[in-house]
Amino acid sequence: MDILSLFLIAVALSLDALGVSLCIGLNNQIDNKNKAKFALSFGFFQFLFSLAGAYAGFMFNLYIVSVPKIIGGLIITIVGIIMFREGMKNQGECILVKKGMHFILGISVSIDAMVVGFTALNNINSNILIFEQTLFIGFITLIISSIGFYITKYLRKIEFIGKYADYLGGIILILFGLKMIFI
Repeated sequence: MDILSLFLIAVALSLDALGVSLCIGLNNQIDNKNKAKFALSFGFFQFLFSLAGAYAGFMFNLYIVSVPKIIGGLIITIVGIIMFREGMKNQGECILVKKGMHFILGISVSIDAMVVGFTALNNINSNILIFEQTLFIGFITLIISSIGFYITKYLRKIEFIGKYADYLGGIILILFGLKMIFI
C-alpha cells in the first residue's frame, strides 16, 4: 500500500478519536496528564486493533464487519449520556477522570481499525511491513487527537462553551455514538 493511501486511511480512522478528543478537552476537569493518557490510548488502540485485524485477515470479515461500529457507538453514546447527566447534577466530579475510562474510550474509538486491518491490511506478506503500517496508523491517531485537545484549550475560552462544556460534550458524544450505530 502506498504512503498516501495509508495516510488517508489513518486520518479517516482517527476522526473518531478527534471528535471524542474535542468533547473530552472541553471539560475543565481534564488536565494535560489525562489528555495525554487519552491521546496515547487512542493511538495505541488504533495501532493494536489494526494490527490484530491485519493478522486475523478476512476469515472473520463476514461476521464482524457491522458489529464494531455498533459496539463503539453504544459505548460512546453511554459515555455521552453519563457526561450529560453529570453536567446536570453539577457535582464537580467528572466521569472522564475515573479509572479505566482511557481504555474504554480508546477501545471504543478504535474498534473500526480492526475492520480496516481485515480488509485493507490482510494481504501484506511481511510482518515488519504490517507492524510499520499499523504503527503509522496509531501515530497519526495520536497526533490528530492531540491536535483536538490543543484546539479545545482555545474553545473553552469562549464563555458559552466553557459554561456548558459538559452538556455540549455529552450531546456531541451521544450524537456521535448514534451516528456510528445507525449511519
